[in-house]
Amino acid sequence: MATSKNQRRKLAKKITRPVKTKPFHVAKETNPFLSLYVTRQTIYWSILAVYILVLSVWVLKIQVDTLDIINKLQ
Repeated sequence: MATSKNQRRKLAKKITRPVKTKPFHVAKETNPFLSLYVTRQTIYWSILAVYILVLSVWVLKIQVDTLDIINKLQ
């Protein structure tokens, strides 16, 4: 019985069926490309952008202050 199962498996491997392929087609757009939807992720990214801008202005202020101090010492 074990040999017949092995033979069936070998035959099943040898027999190949042609794969049906579907042609490619252009999918319909669900949302317009230039549309703007305010989502939770949009709010998160805007908060992150404001935070980065504030930090960069703070670092620039510190740099200007240190340069002023260095110039006064010279």
